[in-house]
Amino acid sequence: MTLKKSKSKLTQTSSESGLGERVQPSLAQTVPAGSSFALKDWLFFIALIVAVFLVYQPVWHAGFIWDDDAFLFNNPLIKQSNGLYQFWFTTKAPDFFPLTSTTLWLEWRLWGTNPLGYHIVNVLLHALSTVLIWRVLTHLRIPGAWLAAALFAVHPVNVESVAWITERKNTLAMLFYVTSLLFYLRFEDTDRWRWYGMALGSFVLALLSKTAVVPLPIVLLGLAWWKRDRVSSRDVKLTLPFFGVALLLGLITVWFQSHSVGSAIVRTDSFWSRLAGAGWEVWFYLYKALLPVNLIFVYPRWQIDATNLLSYVPGLLLLLLAAVFLRFRKGWGKAWLFVLGYFVVMLLPVLGFINIYFMRYSLVADHWQYFSIIGPIGLVAAGITWASDRLKKRNVFLVPALSAILLLVLGVLTWRQTCNYSDAETLWNMTIARNPACWLAYNNLGKTYNERGNYRQAIEDFNRAIEIKPGIAEVYSNRGNAYNGLGNYKQAIEDLNRAIEIKPDLAEAYNNRGDAYNNLGNYRQAIEDFNRAIEIKLDFAEAYYNRAVIYLNQGDNISGCRNARKACELGNCKLLEAANTEGLCH
Repeated sequence: MTLKKSKSKLTQTSSESGLGERVQPSLAQTVPAGSSFALKDWLFFIALIVAVFLVYQPVWHAGFIWDDDAFLFNNPLIKQSNGLYQFWFTTKAPDFFPLTSTTLWLEWRLWGTNPLGYHIVNVLLHALSTVLIWRVLTHLRIPGAWLAAALFAVHPVNVESVAWITERKNTLAMLFYVTSLLFYLRFEDTDRWRWYGMALGSFVLALLSKTAVVPLPIVLLGLAWWKRDRVSSRDVKLTLPFFGVALLLGLITVWFQSHSVGSAIVRTDSFWSRLAGAGWEVWFYLYKALLPVNLIFVYPRWQIDATNLLSYVPGLLLLLLAAVFLRFRKGWGKAWLFVLGYFVVMLLPVLGFINIYFMRYSLVADHWQYFSIIGPIGLVAAGITWASDRLKKRNVFLVPALSAILLLVLGVLTWRQTCNYSDAETLWNMTIARNPACWLAYNNLGKTYNERGNYRQAIEDFNRAIEIKPGIAEVYSNRGNAYNGLGNYKQAIEDLNRAIEIKPDLAEAYNNRGDAYNNLGNYRQAIEDFNRAIEIKLDFAEAYYNRAVIYLNQGDNISGCRNARKACELGNCKLLEAANTEGLCH
C-alpha cells in the first residue's frame, strides 16, 4: 500500500498491485493547515473528548496507587511553600520533570489528598492529546486520521499512563510533544518563524514534563523524508536546536536518575544482553499494541542469555523487516518503513540501554509505549480506510461497522482495565493473578494491609515475597514493621537487622527499628536509629516525628519541638499541633 500525497487530493495507489483508485478523504482530511474547524470537525472534537471521559469513568472513584504517595502526598517538596524553587533550581527532587511537578504542586493546593482532581486532569490531558494527534495526522494527509485518533483515545495500553496519577509525566509530555509536531508542520507549510519558535518552545516544555520525548528531532527528520522522499541539509539545520535541548535535558535527567537510585542495583546484565533484549521488547510492545489483552501492571522479568544466539533472533527479524521495507520504499514499503522507524525510535529511551529504576522489576511496561504506539495505530487506521475504499462497492457499511465494533471492543477493554486501578489492593491483586511470581506485588499488597492495620495478612504477603525472591531488604523492613504492629518487637528487630545487613543505607529500616526499640523502652538505641535514618534521608519526616515523640515524652521540649517543627516543614504537622495545644511548643 503506497500513500501518495498531492496538494489538492489524496490518492492511494500501488504500482505493483495495479491499484489506482482514489480514496475519498475521511473526516477533516481536506481541511488545510491552520484553517478553522467546520461543524463536523467540532462535532468530532466533542465526540473524542466525551469518548475518553466515558471509557475512563472508573477513575472518578479511584484512589492513589503504589508510588503516588512518594510522588505526591508524602512528597515534602509538593507541600513546601518554596517547592517550586526546589523543583526547578535544586537537586532535591528524585528526578527532573519540573513542569510536571509544578502542576502537581499547584493542584495540591486545589485538591489536597482528594484523588479525583488529579485523575480528571490526567484524563483531560489524554483527551486533548488525542485531538492533537488527529490534527497532526490530518495535516500529514494520513488516511483515517480520525480513526487513528479514536483508536488512541480508547486503547487499553494507554490506561497505565492515564489512570495512574504518577504518570502525569506521560500525559503532560504527550500534550506538548504533539503540539510541537503540529507547530513544526505548520512552519514547514508557511515558512513563518513564529511557528518554528512555538514548536521548539513546546518541545522544551515536553522535555521538562518527561524526557522520554527526546527522540522528537529524529521524528522531525523522518517526517521530512516522508513528505519529500529525502532529508535536505536545511532539514538537518532546522533540527539542530531540537537536538541541542534534547541532549542537554536528557543528560540532566540521566544525572538525576543515577543519583536517586543510590546503591540500588537496577541491572547487572551486559551490553549484549541488553542489545538482544531490545529486540524482544520491540516485538512485545508491538504485540500489545495490536492485541491489548492480559495487560499487567508489572510483567514477568525476562532473563536474557547473551551467549545464546537465539536471543538475537527477534532483533535480527526487525532488521530483516526494515531491509525489506527499505527495498520497496518507492512503493508499498514506504509507510511500513516509516511506522517501524517511528515505533523503534520513540521506544529507544526505554529499550534498556539506559538504566531505569523500574527495570529492577520488569524490562517492559505499558506506559513506556505511550508515545510510540501512535505509529502502529496510524498504520492500522490507514489500512482500514484503504480496505473501506476497496470494499465500498460491495458493501458500503461493512468496514464502518467493523470499525465501530473495534472501537467499542477497545473501549470496553479500556473501561475494564481502568477498574483495576481503582485502589492499591485491587491493582496488586490483579497483578498477582496475572503474574504470580511478582514479589513486588506481594510486598506492596502487604504494605497496603500494613497501613490498614491488618498485620497478619500483611506478614503472609511479605512471607510470600521473600519465598519468591529472598534478599530484598525492603521486604524484611516492611515485615519488621508489621511485627511492630503486632507487638512482636523482638521478631521485628530481627527482621530489621536483616534488612540493614542487606542494605545498610535503607533509611526506612532504621526508622522502623527505632520504633521497635522505642516500644521496648530502649530510648537511647531508638534515637540512634532515628539519627541514622535522618543522616541517610535528610527529608525523612516520619523519623523527625518519631524522634520528637521520644524527646517530648522525656521532657526535653526544646529538642522535641525542634524535631516536631522539622517534621511539620516536611509535611507532617500533627505532633506540632498537639504540642502547641498542650503548651509544650511556642
